[in-house]
Amino acid sequence: MPNHYPYVLSAPIGELEFPAQLTPMQMLEMGVFEGQYINDCRSEFPDEWFEHAKLSASGPDVNCNYFKIKSRQPLYAWKRNGWIYGNDPRGWFQWYCRYFMGRREPEVDTIQIGRWKAFGPRHIGGIKNDPKYQKAKTRNDRLKVRPKQRQALLQWAYDPFV
Repeated sequence: MPNHYPYVLSAPIGELEFPAQLTPMQMLEMGVFEGQYINDCRSEFPDEWFEHAKLSASGPDVNCNYFKIKSRQPLYAWKRNGWIYGNDPRGWFQWYCRYFMGRREPEVDTIQIGRWKAFGPRHIGGIKNDPKYQKAKTRNDRLKVRPKQRQALLQWAYDPFV
């Protein structure tokens, strides 16, 4: 466990005020952000988060993603769109990792939890309303529908196996 943080921890680790479906460790193990997302701030988080994480040492690699597809925009696009809040320059997932660890910043937390609540239903609905999903006969066939949206759900702590 890290012994120092660039912020104050005020809640128990893993205590959430919203029903995230995946922990940061589960997300990293499944494969998110092309294996490159929090490599530069890794020392903030428990070592066990990275024991089975799919990481890339040589730059972004879509093969590290669970669905083997690129499903993110570059950081400059996040900044341009106003998606960076508070003290988390890498966006929602960095916020979520720190929140999961026990950091609380009420104003930013409200914004980020609201973004999480809006993200999932929109993308889950898109998957389930896709005619290919509705016609799929097996779970395996359904999993092939909209892999980019499924990867995005995974990157927002939603179960992508809808």
